[in-house]
This record gives sequence, C-alpha cells and structure tokens, in this order.
Amino acid sequence: MAYRNGVALAQRGSAVKFERPNHLRTPSSPKPRFPHSPGSAVRRSTSAAARSGDGVPGRVRVSVRLRPQNTEEMMADADFADCVELQPELKRLKLRKNNWDSDTYEFDEVLTEFASQKRVYEVVAKPVVESVLDGYNGTVMAYGQTGTGKTFTLGQLGEEDTSDRGIMVRSMEDILADISPGTDSVTVSYLQLYMETLQDLLNPANDNIPIVEDPKTGDVSLSGATLVEIKDQPSFLELLRVGETHRIAANTKLNTESSRSHAILTVHVKRSVVDSEDVVSTENNDASHLTKPSKPLVRKSKLVVVDLAGSERIHKSGSEGYMLEEAKSINLSLSALGKCINALAENNSHVPFRDSKLTRLLRDSFGGTARTSLIVTIGPSPRYRGETSSTILFGQRAMKVENMLKIKEEFDYKSLSRRLEVQLDNLIAENERQQKTFEEEVGRLNLEAQCRISEVERKFADALEKERLKCQMEYMESVKQLEQKLVSNEKRHGSNYFVDGCGEGPTPSSEDEVSEIRKLFENECNRRKAAEAEVEHLKILLGKNTHTQAGGDAEVIKVHSILEDEVNQKKKLEEEIIILRSQLLQLNFEAEQIHAVKMVANLAAEEVNQKGIVEAGGLSSLLMLLRRYEDETVRRVAAGAIANLAMHEANQELIMAEGGITLLSMTASDAEEPQTLRMVAGAIANLCGNDKILMKLRSQGGIKALLGVVRCGHPDVLSQVARGIANFAKCESRASSQGIKSGTSFLIEDGALPWIVHNANNEAAPIRRHIELALCHMAQQGYKNCRSECKRHDQWRCPLGACPDFKGLYTRGHKESCSSDSHFYPAIQI
Repeated sequence: MAYRNGVALAQRGSAVKFERPNHLRTPSSPKPRFPHSPGSAVRRSTSAAARSGDGVPGRVRVSVRLRPQNTEEMMADADFADCVELQPELKRLKLRKNNWDSDTYEFDEVLTEFASQKRVYEVVAKPVVESVLDGYNGTVMAYGQTGTGKTFTLGQLGEEDTSDRGIMVRSMEDILADISPGTDSVTVSYLQLYMETLQDLLNPANDNIPIVEDPKTGDVSLSGATLVEIKDQPSFLELLRVGETHRIAANTKLNTESSRSHAILTVHVKRSVVDSEDVVSTENNDASHLTKPSKPLVRKSKLVVVDLAGSERIHKSGSEGYMLEEAKSINLSLSALGKCINALAENNSHVPFRDSKLTRLLRDSFGGTARTSLIVTIGPSPRYRGETSSTILFGQRAMKVENMLKIKEEFDYKSLSRRLEVQLDNLIAENERQQKTFEEEVGRLNLEAQCRISEVERKFADALEKERLKCQMEYMESVKQLEQKLVSNEKRHGSNYFVDGCGEGPTPSSEDEVSEIRKLFENECNRRKAAEAEVEHLKILLGKNTHTQAGGDAEVIKVHSILEDEVNQKKKLEEEIIILRSQLLQLNFEAEQIHAVKMVANLAAEEVNQKGIVEAGGLSSLLMLLRRYEDETVRRVAAGAIANLAMHEANQELIMAEGGITLLSMTASDAEEPQTLRMVAGAIANLCGNDKILMKLRSQGGIKALLGVVRCGHPDVLSQVARGIANFAKCESRASSQGIKSGTSFLIEDGALPWIVHNANNEAAPIRRHIELALCHMAQQGYKNCRSECKRHDQWRCPLGACPDFKGLYTRGHKESCSSDSHFYPAIQI
C-alpha cells in the first residue's frame, strides 16, 4: 500500500494502468468563459417560484463511459471481440452474451472511448453546476470497476495537457467565473471515506470526522471538516494536489494506482439575491429620494463530487492481507449504496441509509433534494463481462430514482442591518457636509453684500464732495470778480465826478458801466441757476445710489430665503434619518424575536423541557404570536413549537383551553407557505389523537381546517393531514367500541371522505400508510353501526366495502340491501 503522488508505490507487477491514447489528446485551449445562455437567464428569473418551498421533481441522470483498450488488453484479447457495443446516436449500449445474443440498455447519454473530457463535463456535470449556481444542491458521482477511469474522469488536474482536466477542475472554473467576489463566497472541503472512517485530506491529523444529522430535516453536516475559501483557480488546483497526495492508493492486478477510499469533494456556494426596492414616503406623503430595501436573501447550495473506490473481485484483483480488508470494506459500502438505490427505485417505505457512512453522506443525493448526475465507467475486455454487467445494472436502477429539488434560501438580517447602518452613516455625513457648505455659502454671500454696499456708499460720498467743492469754488470766484469790478467802477465814477464839478449827473460812460454790471449780474444769476440745477442733478444721483442700496437689501432677502429652504431640507433629512433608525430597530427586533422563538421550538422538541416552557408562559406567548404577527417566518416557527408541545397530552388540553385550535385554523386559512402549513397541520394532527378533546376540536373547526390545507398539494403537508385524519378515526373507533359514540363518522360529515378516496393510492408511502390506517378505523366503526341496524345480513366482508348479496360496492346506499331505512352508509372504493 502507498499514498497517491507520495512515496514510491509498492511492487507494480503486471498491474493494468489506465492510459489515455495519444490520438485523443488535443492542444491546450484558453480558459473557457462560463456561458450564460438565455435558458439560464430564464431559470434565474423563475427560480423565485421555488421560494415557496414546492420542490421541482428531477430524476437521477445516468451516463455511461467506455474506457479505451490498454496495452495488456490489446495483447490478451486480440482474438476476442469486445463485450460492449455502443450506439451513442440512439443512447443505447449492447452487452454481448455470446457471438449471437446480446442485451440492450438505454441511458441518458452514451460516451464512447473517443469522447473528450470537455464533452464528458458538458454532458454529465455542467447542468448540475448551473443548478448549484441557481441555488440547488447538486451531486456528480462516478461508479465502476477498478481501473475503468473514474478518477481520470473526475479528478484529473490536466497539468501536462489542459484538455485532460477533469470534472472537479472544470466545475470550479465555471463557478468562479459566475459568482461576484464582493457578495458571494465559495468554500471547499475534501475528505476520504477509508475503512468506514471519514478522514480530512486537507488536514491528515483530523482522521475521524463525525457525521451529524439534523433530527428534524435529516440534513447531514460534517462539523469537523476543514473548510478553505477559494478565491482563484490556482489555489483550488493546489488544494486538489494536497488532497490527492494524502489519498490512499495501492497496487493491484487491475490497477497500479487503485484508490482504496471514496473521495468526496464538497463545494459550498453562498450567493446574495438582490430584490426590488420600495420608495419611502414622508409624513406629508411626499416621495423621498430614499428607498426601503426588501429583506435580503442568501442562497446556500453545495456541489458534491464523489469519486467512489472501484468494485473488485478478490480472485481477480489479487488483494490479500490488509488490502483484502480494504476490499471488503469497499465492497460492503458499495453494496449498501446499491441496496438504498434498489429500495428507492422500487418505492419501498424503508430505505437503509444508516447501513453505511457512504449512504448517510449521499442521503440528499438519492431520493433527497439534490440534482444528481451519475457516470458509470466500464471497460471493453470480455474477461470482465460480469463486472461490466453489474455496473450497467447499477446505473439502470439509479435511473429510476426520483429527487425533489429545492432551493435553500435564508433571510440575511445581518446584511440588511449592516446596509442600513452604512446608509445611515452616509446620510449623516452627507447632512453634515451640506450643513457646512450651506454655512460657508451664507457667510460668503453676507460678506460680499457688505462689501458691495460699502463700495457704493464710498463712491457716492466722494462724488458728492467733489461736486460741492466745485460749486463752492465757482461761486467764490464769481463773487470775487464782482467785487473787483465794483471797486474799479467806484474809483472810476469818483474821479469823473470830481473833475466835471457842478454835479451834472451821470455821463454816458457811467451808463455803459451800469449796463455792463447788470449783464454781469444776470450772468451771475444764470450761473447760480446752473449751480442749483447741478445740485438737483446730484440729488437725483443720490436717489439712484439709494435705490442701488435697496437692491442690495433685496439680494440679502433672497439669501435669507435660500437659507430658509436649506433649513427645511435639513429638517426633511432629519425626518428620513429618524425613519431609517426606526426601520433598523424594527428589523433588529424581528430578528431577535425570530431567534428566540426558534430557541423555544428547539427546546420544545425535547419532552423534558416542555413542562418548564408551559409553566414559564411559553405556550401562551406562542399562541399570542400566532394571533398578532403576520410575518410568515414567525408564524411558521411558532406553529412548529406548538406542534412539539402538542405531542404531550397535558399540553393538548391547555392548547384547547386557550383557543389554540381556533388560532391554528386561522393560520391555516391565511398561510400559503408550505412549511408553515406543514407545521400547522402537524399541530392539529397531534391534537386529533386525544379522546378527551375530540368533540371540542371538531366543533371548533379543527377537521375542516385540516382539510383546508390540502390546497397546498405539498407531499409533506398532505402527510400531516393524513396522519391527523388517521388519529381522529382511531379515537372515533375507540369511542364507538366503548359505546360512547354511534352513527356516521364525523370525518364523513365534514367532507373528508372524497379526499381520503382520492389519495388512497398516493405515490408517497407515508400518505398511503396513514390513509390505510384511517380506513381501517372507519371500517371498524362502520361495521359496528351497520351490523346493529341490519336485519337481513349477518356477515360482511368489509363494512365499507361490498355486501355479499350484491357482489359490489353499495353505491345505491344502504336502503337497497337492508330493511332498516334509518341509516345510509355510502360506499368507499379503495
């Protein structure tokens, strides 16, 4: 025994090694970009319909791949024809029994020995990868004899030739090309199941990982496995190299590097879903620029790639010693897987998933919620016809397995809270920036207005002072000239008067001077008028300057109006901040409340905790949540907790006393989500099993509410309805046998009979089993009532079946076969 890609392997002997023919190798091509076809876009947009919880049926797809002949087979089988004949265009395979007889099998895809790795990936794994990116779980698994190419198909790294890359490498390339690094994440774990022990290939010291199952949902988790976040393709390739180094392999006669363990690569994909947003309105019914984001969703899906160890026959593989124990462990786990697939293909009520750790890990892949694609690998050699036939039959049975695909979505309250906090911080910072900008703008406008007013006043004062000085100078100059002329005239008149004597009066020259003085005086008056006109003109200029100052005041008023608008906008922003804070507090409160209700529901699942929950008022609080809250998640979790409490007889009477059946009936009529209806139907079904509250439950509409939820059509909901009807029929039968009740069954009066008859042959085993029990109890009650009234017949083959004399169902009623006319029992056809 040795480790793959580790130290040298043990003696190779004449072992067969799977080699890819050289003529099949193609030149390396650049990294393909993950295509987004229109069909993919449609699937993304319509996937919201699966949020309600309704599953999408999907059969396990099976492909078969033929390995090319190796060197040893070419020599040993040269004189014999291949035992396999492929018809890929018809998707058929013929397995020869002899030269003249063969068996024909049909598969979803038939891949010849010339099929490339890219072709295998696109046919087998790519649809599963696209489903994983849409939110569904997916599984790709390889099954076949040792040495037929399972590891080459799935785990080939393609280091020497990129065209040889296997499904693991190509799947991660498409996943990394499609996700958004900012909002999405991809984590990987790599394990091996060796001798019924789970070992971590990324951390060899972790060699015994426990399998943890959810008791309610049945989901399997591996809490001790190493999870590595993948950011790029090189880091993933390095992870695969490390895992393959630690995987256990050995040298056998069938394969030089035979895998001695089952390898399980799990890729966890977490994606954020962006929904539409609603506009927030203020108190004045004005549309705000803010938007109210809807509750964000997170889709969690996983891709499981399983490289099974090869099945082998001991006398052909030559295993002995410790390798013999390994071969036994491998064959036992593969046998357990085959039993589970046989049980699922035949619709058996019990599937032995717990017989092996391998089947427990693949529980979701076969008969669960994952999209599963199986590739079976075979060889052409007629020496291994038995192994080839067994592999083909395994694939044929797997094709009959039906899965119910479901999307797993969760509300991301933490992400929404972070987004609202960031938006609130941005709004506060933006408000502070706007307030600071506003204050700076107001200060700038005030300063500019003051400067303009001061400049206008200064210019006006300077102009007025210049005009005043000019007028004063001109006036003083005119007066001075007049005084000089007057003095010169007086001197001139005095001398003339003294020389002439006798006072003869003014001479002609003096008259001229008087007239000249008059002219000067008139000129001076004109100048005075001109000065007065100039003063008036200056007054007009002063008025204009005053008007300019008034215009500056108007601009100041305009600035004040802008300030008032900014203040109003600030108030609106403060109102929006208050609204966002209230929304944040409300969402945090809802998240904490849902978490508290989930804790109560989990505690109520244990019987030892139920008494303490009821005494502490937990039952009353759960009923209050059903009465007051319209949130679907709160109502679903509360109904589940009530269903857990209703499993105890003492709690059932308390639930009825506090009006619990009325609240459950109202919830059943209002709810549309299948998981909520399943919880409500489960609670009512538990109450239906109590004889003491039977009449009260029926009078308060419990049976009609139970029948009302069948509108959903979900198998889990219908199973709970059938269980409730069976419990009610059992209590009625018991009351009838004790003489407490007589007459027609309340189930028939409330209209349950048509639904019972319609689902008597339902494909789901739980529904069919509960309906059979209900019919048996109804038959016992009907037999007692009929026999007490019938006077004509003493023996009945079935009280709800046929009368011996009529040889058929009594569809015409009890009146035609019995003398009593007081009862009428309709026929029940199964």
